[in-house]
Amino acid sequence: MLHAVLETAHKGLSDAEIAQRVAAGDEDAFHLLMRRHNQTLYRAARSILKDDAEAEDAVQESYLLAYRAIASFRGDAKLSTWLVRIVVNESIARSRKRSRAAQVIRLDGDSEHEEVLHGVPEEDLGDDVSGQPEANARRAETRRLLEKKIDELPDSFRAVFMLRAVEEMSTEEAAVVLGIPDATVRTRFFRARGLLREALEREMDFVLGDAFAFDGARCDRLVAGAMSRLRHMRDKPP
Repeated sequence: MLHAVLETAHKGLSDAEIAQRVAAGDEDAFHLLMRRHNQTLYRAARSILKDDAEAEDAVQESYLLAYRAIASFRGDAKLSTWLVRIVVNESIARSRKRSRAAQVIRLDGDSEHEEVLHGVPEEDLGDDVSGQPEANARRAETRRLLEKKIDELPDSFRAVFMLRAVEEMSTEEAAVVLGIPDATVRTRFFRARGLLREALEREMDFVLGDAFAFDGARCDRLVAGAMSRLRHMRDKPP
């Protein structure tokens, strides 16, 4: 309810105007800013950290960093781009601190996977489904599988994929927030989709043999029904 009231009160404000109000100490404007950008920032942080709780912490810290620096926002870029850049930097810093002895996420270097993957044409991964419980359950299961496979993408590919495919950022916007060339964004996005497609196809091949399974209770029911009819047929007088 409060979110709807704030949206109405601030409807039509530009990014620069919202930033100015936040810089002036308007808590309602800051509340609205967070509501508008929570999902985008969480997805960006999650793509780097691969941990729900730590991604939430990174987003909260990024909002505080943004609040302290928002007076410097001049509207040269979109406010969402500016915020995502902050959360990406915060997430990378957290990842490096968490795994100094392990391999550090590199968003600006070459990936060992980049020379061995084959891309596929871009296409829409989502389909409209009805509101029926069965359809919702299937969609939830598909989402869990997709999230699992996205988590398994190489680090540099995963961040690009989340920003481009999930958040629908342009190539140029993703390049700005990740600090890499446009061409690198295009290459990694193309190949991330290819790797994801291959992973989903392998999963599909694995479960295909179980499609329309006919065993257990269903098999018992059919056999019992057939035997009942057979006995009934035998008992009928000629």
